[in-house]
Amino acid sequence: MKKNDELKEAIGLLKKKQAIELRLLKEQVHTVHESIKPMNIIKNAFHQVAAAPDIKNNIIGSIIGLASGYVSKKIFIGGSHNPITRIMGTLLQIGITNVTAKNADTIKSIGEKVAKFVFKKSDKDNLKNSIANN
Repeated sequence: MKKNDELKEAIGLLKKKQAIELRLLKEQVHTVHESIKPMNIIKNAFHQVAAAPDIKNNIIGSIIGLASGYVSKKIFIGGSHNPITRIMGTLLQIGITNVTAKNADTIKSIGEKVAKFVFKKSDKDNLKNSIANN
């Protein structure tokens, strides 16, 4: 009789353990299912990119490079329909894009200095005008 009770108790404990493990397994399956959804994969990738400062700097450098290349091509070509001029403009765009993207940090620091100088000068002019008007 005693062995029978011990056996029933052991079976009960095993059933509880099995129920807990089944619940944990279901939670893991749900977690994996959520993580492999395409939208969640894209979202996680963007979060990882946003968290990495090197990638941000590279993206900013590339954007600056592309923009400066495009603007320089538009300035060089203007409204020309000459195929040679257009090819030269495209080559110029590629060259400027590459140089600018590779030196983005230097260009950003120069741009910041120029902006500070312009805004500082603008503030001084506004202060002089305010004093002169009073």
